[in-house]
Amino acid sequence: MLKIYNTLSRDKQTFTPIEPYKVRMYVCGMTVYDFCHLGHARVMVVFDMVTRWFRASDYEVTYVRNITDIDDKIIKRANENKESIGDLTQRFIDAMDEDSAKLGIIRPDIEPRATQYIEGMINMISALIEKGHAYHAANGDVFYSVRSFNDYGKLSGKSLDDLRAGERVEVDSFKKDPMDFVLWKSVKPNEPNWDSPWGKGRPGWHIECSVMSAEHLGAHFDIHGGGQDLQFPHHENEIAQSEATHSCQMANYWMHNGFVRVDDEKMSKSLGNFFTIREVLSQYDAEVVRFFILRAHYRSPLNYSDKHLDDAKLALTRLYTALRGYEVAESEINWQHPQAARFKTAMDDDFNTPEAMAVLFDLANEVNKTKSIEIASLLKNLATVVGLLQRDPNAFLQGEVTTINTNVGIAEASGFKAEISSITTDVDSLIQARLDAKKSKNFAEADRIRKQLADAGIILEDTPQGTTWRRA
Repeated sequence: MLKIYNTLSRDKQTFTPIEPYKVRMYVCGMTVYDFCHLGHARVMVVFDMVTRWFRASDYEVTYVRNITDIDDKIIKRANENKESIGDLTQRFIDAMDEDSAKLGIIRPDIEPRATQYIEGMINMISALIEKGHAYHAANGDVFYSVRSFNDYGKLSGKSLDDLRAGERVEVDSFKKDPMDFVLWKSVKPNEPNWDSPWGKGRPGWHIECSVMSAEHLGAHFDIHGGGQDLQFPHHENEIAQSEATHSCQMANYWMHNGFVRVDDEKMSKSLGNFFTIREVLSQYDAEVVRFFILRAHYRSPLNYSDKHLDDAKLALTRLYTALRGYEVAESEINWQHPQAARFKTAMDDDFNTPEAMAVLFDLANEVNKTKSIEIASLLKNLATVVGLLQRDPNAFLQGEVTTINTNVGIAEASGFKAEISSITTDVDSLIQARLDAKKSKNFAEADRIRKQLADAGIILEDTPQGTTWRRA
């Protein structure tokens, strides 16, 4: 029986679907105003693995992962670039799709975009006002009244008073309570807006997932997933909105993958250790990155470093080396085989991929000793279940990889006509400008410079001795 660690109950529970052998799963996706980073890669790979295992276990899966295409950061970036929000978001959706394809991600069944569901958001907000869970404030915004929902805090396990004491909350004189959150934002200059019963404006962030999940999976569905950083307040707010509207439990199981750390520090733009998928794929084969993510348990912190990626490359090379010289076709897995049964037991235990990877290495050792085509076939087909060992071994071992080309001009990378000539001669001055920006705590400018260099194929490495650079 498959067991899942449920954040809501804070323990492992046997998975019992609402409908026999059908899984309805919603995962919070990306806000598309920039290239996806390593944290996004982990969400993509983890829930791709979850979906693959359910399907290998004969479940029919409906996997929904949303796209946030209206948001404060999107508006700010579009205004800075002097381009339309549609052009900005589409470019980064295309980049996201390219990155995820290289990581071997199977596209979700449904990828709803927030701007396509404004009417549904307005309807849900209206229902919340009618039921006494939301109010139209004097500044034109509509807020959710957290005190009106008795179960607020059940996902994070904290009371409202604890949350107020422990969390940074927005100070807003128009709120009845500092913990109240915005459902509808009144119109502001140079922002997109839609008509509503409360005047022109746009939705807040949290409401979109409540609406899109109910639209495609129903008010009550099986699994809601996302990164650990979304547990509070985003997922807590989703529960409050959805359950107050529909008067039923939103999701039976809540799954959260762990944070990505860089050299044992939390990945952060302000620390200068922030990596996009594209930066990583300019140095490492995409399957190595996928393997690196999967060999850690999805709930554990994932510590990124060149050493760990190098180790992952060596480990994956061992698996491909074992398969070299064998013509192995895709076939049915004999789950009664002791190693296959061990693999299944691991995956059924809250998707224990570290143990599942150990099975693959034991099979590789057995192939090397016995030269058995049957064991090689089992190795290949078990790895296929989690999206690994999909290439010809000789091609992988000879380094025939397809990586994202970052050695392009700034214009081509960003979609604009502006150009930087002889970028190499400008690197030192740009590094100094980034250092000056960080010293003055202008982290947005520091991040912009790092991204500018990365788009041109220049990788920065911050060390205790200073910042060094190299070409991708």
